[in-house]
Amino acid sequence: MKVLLLKYTDNPEQAITLAAKICYSDKSFEDIAKKIDEKQSTDNFVRMLKSLGHESALEHVNFTFGIEGISRTATHQLVRHRIASYSQQSQRYVSMKNTEFIVPEKIADNEKSFKIYKNCLNKIKQAYDQLIELNIPKEDARYILPNACASNIVVTMNARELLHFFSLRCCSRAQWEIRTLAEKMLALAKNTAPVVFENAGPECIRTVCPEGKMSCGKTKEMRKKYKAGNKITK
Repeated sequence: MKVLLLKYTDNPEQAITLAAKICYSDKSFEDIAKKIDEKQSTDNFVRMLKSLGHESALEHVNFTFGIEGISRTATHQLVRHRIASYSQQSQRYVSMKNTEFIVPEKIADNEKSFKIYKNCLNKIKQAYDQLIELNIPKEDARYILPNACASNIVVTMNARELLHFFSLRCCSRAQWEIRTLAEKMLALAKNTAPVVFENAGPECIRTVCPEGKMSCGKTKEMRKKYKAGNKITK
């Protein structure tokens, strides 16, 4: 899986501060902007907003990610996050004759399971190719394709929604592939807007785990992993 940060709002902390301050001022945008040029004051203001739960101003900052080599299984989970924009590689128009298949690690690590998995995917690929050769439209031939098909997708989320996305998908109980995606996205977002995302990650690093009896029981490990300033690793 490859994740790229294609585009993002310039000076995100400054944009958030400007949006928030205009709510409580009779000054012009230009006058307010002149007073928030100092980086330290901007960072502290964003931290204050987050600590108070005043997060609507974070919605003015957007991040666009390009994601390559992700399975349809994972993208089906990704698009459930509704406050976002998506553009995905179409199986109606793009031939899947040369598509790659995502192999879960637990299947790949077992010789017997990998053989079963590989044989099944090869048969599906052969059947798809035969349908295309019979001039069956790609939009119809795709019906036999599996969730394992690799796909490319572009996603845009605002900072507030990203924080929510990370709280759910960085959790150790999230499915492994979308968790890997979330960790890669967080690393990129955190590098671009460190103050906005300095405490981003699963809910348990900020408060009590919301999973109750379903908790993984690894709160200490998760807090160490996602501690502000740490590099996010698998």
